[in-house]
Amino acid sequence: LFRSLFAEGTVNVSFVPIFTEKLRKENHDAAERFANEAFSILFYFLLLFVLFMDMFMADATFLMAPGFDKIAGKLALTCTLSRITFPFLIFVSLVSLLAGVLNSVGRFAAAAFTPCILNVVMIGFLIGLTPFTGEPAQALSLGVLCAGIFELCFLYFCVRRAGFRIYLISPVSLLLNLSDGLKKLFKRILPGIVGSGVYQINLFFDTFLVSFVGAGAMSWLNYAHHLFQLPVGIIGVAIGTVLLPMLSHYIAQGKTQEAVHDLNRGLEVSLVVSVASMAGLIFLAEPIVSVLFERGAFKAESVAPTALALQAFAIGLPAYMLTKALAQFFYAKGNTKTPVRIAVLGMIINVCLCLVFMQFWGHVGIALATGVTVWINAFQYMYLLYKQGDFHFDALFRYRALRILLAAAIMCVFLFAGKWGCAHVYADWLHRGKLFSCMLLGGLIFGAAVIYLLILILSKGILISDIKAFFKRKKGNA
Repeated sequence: LFRSLFAEGTVNVSFVPIFTEKLRKENHDAAERFANEAFSILFYFLLLFVLFMDMFMADATFLMAPGFDKIAGKLALTCTLSRITFPFLIFVSLVSLLAGVLNSVGRFAAAAFTPCILNVVMIGFLIGLTPFTGEPAQALSLGVLCAGIFELCFLYFCVRRAGFRIYLISPVSLLLNLSDGLKKLFKRILPGIVGSGVYQINLFFDTFLVSFVGAGAMSWLNYAHHLFQLPVGIIGVAIGTVLLPMLSHYIAQGKTQEAVHDLNRGLEVSLVVSVASMAGLIFLAEPIVSVLFERGAFKAESVAPTALALQAFAIGLPAYMLTKALAQFFYAKGNTKTPVRIAVLGMIINVCLCLVFMQFWGHVGIALATGVTVWINAFQYMYLLYKQGDFHFDALFRYRALRILLAAAIMCVFLFAGKWGCAHVYADWLHRGKLFSCMLLGGLIFGAAVIYLLILILSKGILISDIKAFFKRKKGNA
């Protein structure tokens, strides 16, 4: 939650447009000076915040998941693990700021690689440290903390190679010589936190409410949410990361038409990935959950409730990815107030829908409320952009969108027929051995992907060259 609010959310929507403007309209030194000021302010604030949260972590844990108190030892364990992992917030937030510097000058590879460091270090600590801690969760938590340090060191080196010297400025000097850039950052940072963090704030309410549903409900929801986030993390975040500096660059130069063109192309890529992913997650939810998770403590009876939650989440996948792209237009223009209004309404709707839906469908109702809410948010963004006259779907987008939907519909027919065929030819095919079920599932996914892409290419729903051109941005052109 706080990583989204203080790291990716705040940095991307508040820091990047100002840094890009200074880089384009002023010079390298002015941009570097602003980056150092922002880096220092972020560090000092987060240091105090982390110390405060660690002191009151027991109360914070109870506030976010009061239902844990009903299960002996669960609240205390959650509190302990949170104390270990919470300082990671400092490192990952500073990493996001450094990534913003690199993205603004068209260098995306290093920042995109940092999550790999997190995963590798977590796995290494889980395997290597568990024999000494005796508790896998504690080893994993320590891995998260150390991974943050490694990520920061890696990206700091990359920023130095890009020609930027980043260092801490004393807090006294910052406060006595408050620059115009910092003042502008402060004005945008609070609405940026609320606007970009709406989805994570909704997850806070989901966590709060699902803790009352019963044993296993939070785990089912979390497993489903991780799968839902997979296409978002691979493509959705990448599109937002590429779009923000691009749009900021064009808007700073007054090239509105170029910004609209690139946003349309970004929305096309979002639609291609999200519609196919939604169909796959809905039609293959149970096989995916079974193959990936059904072993050890994850019993067969947990597959169905997790799959149902995944299907409910998946309904909102296209809307979430479209929202990630559309919101960048507001942020690139320095407008962080409009996303706040959308965020507040979205939170209210989400909580109301959760309270209603969970009465009928339990944890699945909470996932469904999230899916419906992100669609409402997406329509709000589209309506306001049209109303303000800043954006329109061009003819090429409309042409391709119809073909994307047609390809997805044909792919759904293939998935339905393939799943039905597997079940009838191989009875209980999900429990005939993991290798066998994995091969069948992989075959279904591969076949569906081939059919989807062939139809898209033949109907000119999208060109491979367009996807390559969108992500392959040379330095100085992004």
